[in-house]
Amino acid sequence: MAAPAAGRTGWYKGRVKAVPSGDSLVVTAMASNRPGPPPEKTITLASLIAPRLARRGGIDEPFAWESREFLRKLCIGKEVTFRVEYAVPSIGREFGSVYLGDKNVAILVVSQGWAKVREQGQQKGEASPILSELLRLEEQAKQQGVGRWSKVPGAAEASIRDLPPSAIGDPSNLDAMGLLAANKGKPMEGIVEQVRDGSTVRVYLLPDFQFVQVFIAGIQSPSMGRRAVAETVVETDLTSDDQNGDASAEPRAPLTSAQKLSASTVAATEVSPDPFGPEAKHFTEVRCLNRDVRIVLEGVDKFSNLIGSVYYPEGETAKDLALELMENGLAKYVEWSANMMEDDAKRRLKAAELEAKKTRLRIWTNYVPPATSSKAIRDQNFTGKVVEVVSGDCIVVADDSVPYGSPLAERRVNLSSIRCPKIGNPRRDEKPAAYAREAREFLRTRLIGKQVTVEMEYSRKVPMADGAIAAAAPADSRVMDFGSVFLMSPAKGDGDDAPAALPSTAGSQPPGLNVAELVVGRGFGSVIRHRDFEERSNYYDALLAAESRAISGKKGIHSAKDPPVTHIQDLTMAPAKKARDFLHFLLHKRIPAIVEYVLSGHRFKLLIPKETCSIAFSFSGVRCPGRDEPYSDEAIAVMRRKIMQRDVEIEVETVDRTGTFLGSLWESRTNMAVTLVEAGLAKLQTSFGADRIPDAHLLEQAEQSAKRQKLKIWENYVEGEEVSNGSAPVENKQKELLEVVITEVLNGGKFYVQTVGDQRVSSIQKQLASLNIQEAPVIGAFNPKKGDAVLAQFSMDNSWNRALVSSVNLILNMFFFL
Repeated sequence: MAAPAAGRTGWYKGRVKAVPSGDSLVVTAMASNRPGPPPEKTITLASLIAPRLARRGGIDEPFAWESREFLRKLCIGKEVTFRVEYAVPSIGREFGSVYLGDKNVAILVVSQGWAKVREQGQQKGEASPILSELLRLEEQAKQQGVGRWSKVPGAAEASIRDLPPSAIGDPSNLDAMGLLAANKGKPMEGIVEQVRDGSTVRVYLLPDFQFVQVFIAGIQSPSMGRRAVAETVVETDLTSDDQNGDASAEPRAPLTSAQKLSASTVAATEVSPDPFGPEAKHFTEVRCLNRDVRIVLEGVDKFSNLIGSVYYPEGETAKDLALELMENGLAKYVEWSANMMEDDAKRRLKAAELEAKKTRLRIWTNYVPPATSSKAIRDQNFTGKVVEVVSGDCIVVADDSVPYGSPLAERRVNLSSIRCPKIGNPRRDEKPAAYAREAREFLRTRLIGKQVTVEMEYSRKVPMADGAIAAAAPADSRVMDFGSVFLMSPAKGDGDDAPAALPSTAGSQPPGLNVAELVVGRGFGSVIRHRDFEERSNYYDALLAAESRAISGKKGIHSAKDPPVTHIQDLTMAPAKKARDFLHFLLHKRIPAIVEYVLSGHRFKLLIPKETCSIAFSFSGVRCPGRDEPYSDEAIAVMRRKIMQRDVEIEVETVDRTGTFLGSLWESRTNMAVTLVEAGLAKLQTSFGADRIPDAHLLEQAEQSAKRQKLKIWENYVEGEEVSNGSAPVENKQKELLEVVITEVLNGGKFYVQTVGDQRVSSIQKQLASLNIQEAPVIGAFNPKKGDAVLAQFSMDNSWNRALVSSVNLILNMFFFL
């Protein structure tokens, strides 16, 4: 036990853990050098006899409950000083004096009339050292009619509790489902009479004194095992002359029903307690045993066992016992009973278990976390503008710290801890999942072009095939970066679905509206249930709360209604003839459109909502550098930043032989071709016919400005060295008459010729004639790429001619030649 009080031989300090009756206390040591729970001692107040509480199936003696309650409320959880005055080995009990501060507990009990005084027994010294004082106080209490000496008629009978049959050991004595139906979610007052193990308590439910066993919801503490043979601690009824230290003593107060039941349990074989089982039990005992608690019933299992939450007082606050056990590594999470609880309570338990595992606390001392493919990202926060919404859970953000228009500015961010319906892939004939288009459109209308703050949180290696978390060879996987994105200036009404998010871990207030929370709150995504030790969003609790609201509101993917069906005709995947047939629907009028993809600086894929179709569209009379040419990537980056997924207007002039529509495009009343030319990232091609191009004069002015400033593609431009727009050369040359053969006419002012009599032409023609080109080549044996010089058969006259590959359409297996 604890060290004796200074200067007082035989006196010890301890804390009252339990009060079994009106005259006995269970005191634990204040500290212990041994592992496990500290030692404890049961002390019966010397020379006192309190009324006996009912045994199982019996009845109380008058005032027995009030006597126990007086001592319980006086001492439970308090620090006391005690000394053993004498012991009776035959019954294994110790009798002593107990002080609460400077007050003798026996004097307090007797003066209030809650116990009677036993005079000295047959054995010398078996009496309280203050026996005479106790006898005087007893006589005074009798005269005053206090406590068990009450003179009020019927008071003794009224003090006897009407105990319903105990439900422990006999479930038929309790309508568990009826009790749950009447009280689910409502706090019920109770007093814990026994702690079976850390997560199981036996309680008197007040005011009816229904004795029940409650399994704590959501957790399970280590087992206490079982004994091989029950200890004989339940004594036979004795006369008033056979207790408290000698044969003439009166009987002591009996054990409660809970204590009796515990003592009478018999097991065939002994099972040792699990590691930390005694510690978990002690943890619960020092907080709940003989304490006033609140029981909130959560459910009933198939064996009619009550499942509930237990809240005990600590100062002015109520503590959740399950959460405290979890945080101290003395219980593990149990999914089936946790599912009976509210979502917030479940999340707290799960988070507490995870933290205990991370610190390897108590039962998790030897815990080895499973392998995970995720890795935390530290200190990689940035701001930028949203360039693209790939899907409901993935966006592309242009980093403000990288120069404007640079391809390196774009960073792909996957929203942490959420999953949205897959958008599909037309090239693999994958159709969008239900609500996939709606999720992407929801984000597009709110994020494109908006300033956001990004907090990168973790990366994950995923297979290239389907994105599922699995082990894969490095060549078959890719690394995806995940983070939380915050919208700095949300649209009106967005905050209704995503209240201000508080981080799951300690940190500062979020810098704006959490986009992932907004998506989940509208029912366009679900929250990923991470495995232990998997990295997750710092705002995971807020995401789960948003999902719970969406489920309750039956929004989006949680709705019982059929998902909306939208059929989009993709003309970019159809033959060119179909696009030409569609031309008259778009010709010579301004049409609203959405830029779906930027294929090159001057070529795009557009969605026409009014016609529910997608088209390939190119600026008329303007050409950017081709793929792999200087400034090609920069032209694409600028157009992505300017118009990607923006609402635009187009005016179609014609459609070319590949099915690409040609015309002009405006974003916010700005002709984007002019912007491109002005930046030196495109040049005019007036072979289309300048008179057919709206804003042609603006394009010419923009090109002249770029040339003067020698921007981008004009960086090496020297004025006067090239023919401008098909006009005559600057320097006059001597006129020469040539006899030629016209080989191709481009338009009214431009054609190709060969000089008659040119020996090179004759030589080439002879070489072509000598080739054996009647048999078709093996498919796949020759795959020309852009820029290759090839021999091609032209459909107009079936002649074979030299050609230069200008572009390749791998989908349709088509090659275009210069």
